[in-house]
Amino acid sequence: MSFNNDDSRRGFGNDRKRHFGRTARPTFDEAKFNREHPDEPERAPERREFSQERRGGIGSQAHLRRDRDDFANRPSRFDSDRPSFGDRPKRIEGERNFGERREFDKSRANQENFVPAVGDADAAPQVAVGGIKEVEELLNKNPLQVHRVLFMHKSGNPKLYELQKLAKRAHVHVQQVDSKILDSYARPNHGVVALMNEKELLNWMDVREEFFKARDTGEKKLIAVATNIEDPRNLGACIRSSLALGVDILLLPAKGMCGITPSVARTSAGALEKLRICRPDNLEGAIGELKMAGYQILGLDADTETNLAGFDFADHVVLAVGGEDVGLPPFIKKQCDAVLRIPMKPEAHSYNASVALSLGLYEYARLRIKA
Repeated sequence: MSFNNDDSRRGFGNDRKRHFGRTARPTFDEAKFNREHPDEPERAPERREFSQERRGGIGSQAHLRRDRDDFANRPSRFDSDRPSFGDRPKRIEGERNFGERREFDKSRANQENFVPAVGDADAAPQVAVGGIKEVEELLNKNPLQVHRVLFMHKSGNPKLYELQKLAKRAHVHVQQVDSKILDSYARPNHGVVALMNEKELLNWMDVREEFFKARDTGEKKLIAVATNIEDPRNLGACIRSSLALGVDILLLPAKGMCGITPSVARTSAGALEKLRICRPDNLEGAIGELKMAGYQILGLDADTETNLAGFDFADHVVLAVGGEDVGLPPFIKKQCDAVLRIPMKPEAHSYNASVALSLGLYEYARLRIKA
């Protein structure tokens, strides 16, 4: 074999460069295929028909038009005489209007297999007043009806800062909360909401002279003190027992207590309107004044050895009770002439605060109230 022909060598080299590293793509010879396969149908018509099907296949414009027509002509699941949303009346008879307040239907509780929720009858919220001017007017005119004032946390508003100082001067408890909590009470609120008591409480400076003079005249007086009670029903029961057992006035602290809420009013069963309730600016100072006036200061607590049964009470008594978890506050306990224990089985943890106060008041009043 001779390679003297330069043209042949150049052609061979170009062919190697053209196909090096990959296989040459075969071409389809239709005439050759038809000669070798005489029984097979011609390929060209099949390829043309396949192209026509692809042009109308999934994703094509024709396919989308067919889907649109099928959706428009689909059978309806609803009755043909059902009115469309545009033809319906704005208010269907018997349907609730959420803009109106719906009263609880007590007759539902008599229906079979129906258990009313706890919140149905006891869900009345505490009255809340929102707005800077509105809260300022309340603090100036009726501070003893304001239970607590809620301020927006880190508001940066100088008007709210001045209003907070006004609330502290009126001895009203203030609290910093998130704006979402304020919105849950009252909207609009401008960053401040006042939670109201159901009853305006008395000022200690207006009633204390009555109790000081009673010591000189020999008139018997019984004063109850409730502290650290957070359950409204518990406080309502204390008010009810206090009225029934001859309490002349009930003293409450300025903070650390639930307010006189609608739940308190319901639980008291009307006693709230008849019993005098006072919120001294300084409860510790008020008890100290009564002690100096000759009143016997007594507390109820489980951590003591002095038994309530058979205790020798004076004619002028201040009887204090604390919350179940916190107990009697130290500033009251240190002023007590005696801390009394109610007999109790060792398996029990503690008495309910309203139960403890009722037992203490009964022991004092059982020989002083005529049947």
